Amino acid sequence: MPSLADQGLDQPLATADHPPTEAERSQWGRTTGLETMAAAKFLQGPQSRAFELRRAVQIFRELIYGFRKLHFVGPCVTVFGSARFPETHPYYQQARAIGRYLAQAGFTVMTGGGPGIMEAANRGAKDVPNGRSIGCNIKLPQEQKPNPYLDKWIDFEHFFVRKLMLIKYSYAFIVCPGGFGTLDELFEVLTLIQTGKLQDFPVALVGRDYWAPGIEQLRKFVSEKTIDPVDLDKLVIVDDPKEVVRSITDVTMNKFGLSYDAAIRPRPRWWLGEGWAWRR
Repeated sequence: MPSLADQGLDQPLATADHPPTEAERSQWGRTTGLETMAAAKFLQGPQSRAFELRRAVQIFRELIYGFRKLHFVGPCVTVFGSARFPETHPYYQQARAIGRYLAQAGFTVMTGGGPGIMEAANRGAKDVPNGRSIGCNIKLPQEQKPNPYLDKWIDFEHFFVRKLMLIKYSYAFIVCPGGFGTLDELFEVLTLIQTGKLQDFPVALVGRDYWAPGIEQLRKFVSEKTIDPVDLDKLVIVDDPKEVVRSITDVTMNKFGLSYDAAIRPRPRWWLGEGWAWRR
């Protein structure tokens, strides 16, 4: 059975005091050819019983590892968006402001840990003293360096496990401009809310012009009765970073009564592999 080390799940954690080394950054988003082949084979229909049992155990271990590492990260807001926008792009600056306002409001900023919008949101969180910033990375065949604005980060081999973690620990979701991956994450969240699998947490689309064609398509869904008007009403569409964070804060505090009392919060247990509890 592959060990945690074999799966790349035992790597040291980057922190504000000990940022990722160049060696660690060079492995960000990378995986071996054998891992890539095994992951691709897993999705190519029925395989041998032994192969599928091994993959099932690996997936279970990855799930447990994620649960234990992220259990104490505090109230999170996940920011989705493209990895392709450079630092000079207006969308990058917008996402950085969002990360800053989220940190000021007391939220932990969670992203996919990569460049572009993800980096911008994490960077904004670190602009704030004691701002908290974490990333959930996906291993990919091509190299993808970690952004340098993460307090903590964790690697996942499977997209669905990573997406589960990005959703499970968040009280709100902010969707900045992005492509296929961003749309996948957005519609996963909306489907979970629509079907009652996820509480009615706020979902905000940032960038009216960018998302305008998509909103028109959603209105078409409403007119064709493939979704209900209330499903579309769940979306908050804004341009101003301060406004989006204010709306999220109002909903999470008032509607869901979000409150983290240090006196009653459970403590990590090292023998369960738990960690990353923030000290206040």
